[in-house]
Amino acid sequence: MPDQSADTAVTVAERERHASDPARELALDCVTAGIEAAHPERVVADALSLDDGVLTVTGVDDATATYDLATYDRALVVGAGNAAGHFAAAVEELLGDRIDGGAVVTDDPTDTDRISVLPGDHPTPSEAGVESAREVREVAADAGADDLVVGLLTGGGSALLAAPAEGIGLADLRETTEALLASGAAIDEINAVRKHLSAVKGGRLARAAAPADVLGLAISDVTGDDPAVIASGPLSPDPTTYADALAVLDRHGIDAPAAVTDRLERGAVGDLAETPGPGDPPFDGDGVDVRIVASARTALGAAREVAAARGYEPLVLSSRVRGEAREAAKTHAAVAEECRAAGEPVEPPAVLLSAGEVTVTLGDDAGAGGPNQEFALSAAVELGGAGAIGVGTGDAAAVAVASVDTDGIDGATDAAGALVDDRLVGGGSDGGDGDGDTGSPLAREAAVDALDANDAYPALDAAGALLRTGPTGTNVNDLRAIVVAERDARSASPDARSEGPGASSEDTK
Repeated sequence: MPDQSADTAVTVAERERHASDPARELALDCVTAGIEAAHPERVVADALSLDDGVLTVTGVDDATATYDLATYDRALVVGAGNAAGHFAAAVEELLGDRIDGGAVVTDDPTDTDRISVLPGDHPTPSEAGVESAREVREVAADAGADDLVVGLLTGGGSALLAAPAEGIGLADLRETTEALLASGAAIDEINAVRKHLSAVKGGRLARAAAPADVLGLAISDVTGDDPAVIASGPLSPDPTTYADALAVLDRHGIDAPAAVTDRLERGAVGDLAETPGPGDPPFDGDGVDVRIVASARTALGAAREVAAARGYEPLVLSSRVRGEAREAAKTHAAVAEECRAAGEPVEPPAVLLSAGEVTVTLGDDAGAGGPNQEFALSAAVELGGAGAIGVGTGDAAAVAVASVDTDGIDGATDAAGALVDDRLVGGGSDGGDGDGDTGSPLAREAAVDALDANDAYPALDAAGALLRTGPTGTNVNDLRAIVVAERDARSASPDARSEGPGASSEDTK
């Protein structure tokens, strides 16, 4: 793997404490390597090249596109997302004075010379984001037929590129966004609504840029890498409708503001123009092209290389994991247990890897946390249960689980996620394993109560399990590494499930 620059390296607070044994250290190294591989500086170096004024773009599908910049009067840059500032800086470093201006909006700013990096907020939109989105749209609208508009899109763009449609106020947009995020709705559902409340999403930014050529470069944070979903598809045709957006609100029981429901209902009966779909201008020719240049699979590939280099067998379970975080964690824990007990689907020592976007459906009195924190806590409960296989010793974990949001912000917290192992959750009501051993940092009953209250953050914080990185400069959504240590006599025994945590390999014969 290439050397990491200071700009792409991930710094984990209290790293030495988290990496206290080989399994925990490897889990942490896998997820940090994945984040670093998806940083725009690395992505631009891998996916873009400039030769004698000709820009070549290689997507994650290995398909290429070329643009002779000399044939354009101007090259303008627009964009939005958590990583848009770093993306803009990397593209500016490559193209230099061939860039004639531009604007991107982000919550993680960095220095640039030719592209304005504007402020916004995530995960709910703000007045700053509204003003910044207007400037981004103005740059696109200023482009002429002989110009090239380069769009830089990353995760978080939906909230950051906040340009409410006519009749929709910022308060309406915020209330609707917060309700959607709390509902457990999938990201494509959430973005179907956002597109129909926006002046730039759902292909409308590309429409504003017409008749200029548009080259979209996307770092995907959505399962399936659909350009129409990334950042709510400002440069892509929209296959959804006003009626689809209304159905999302109905399906998840969301009581949206009157201005929102009124707009969606008017659109559904044809009183408002739909977002541009496939075959509609400007998507009825070859003037708009969006390329995925990094995704969750970019991060998974780097994590897999780290695992293999340490002598562990890597297995990618999926890059498309979705659904409730606590339920997804149970399945992952079960696979880790099977691995430890039976050597299936892979023989330990092994690293199980996955990515995607898990969600949390919040209750009325929800506490603090995020999907990755809830995933980690649920996994710890499963791995520390009475039927778990191969509980680690006091000195080393048998199974370690790292689950992070690659942008460094899991939910509305200061943590990227958490690192847990099979020793974290004990069986008693006050910690420990229920037999007088209080060595486990977190009691099972307390952990289950925290999950039920969607309050994983304080429980994990008290146990010292939260991972804090600060903003990472990228966003390819969730990344998980589950390290399964080499099997010992106890974990391989068919009777191990029924033995208590204190049993030795001699006791199970």
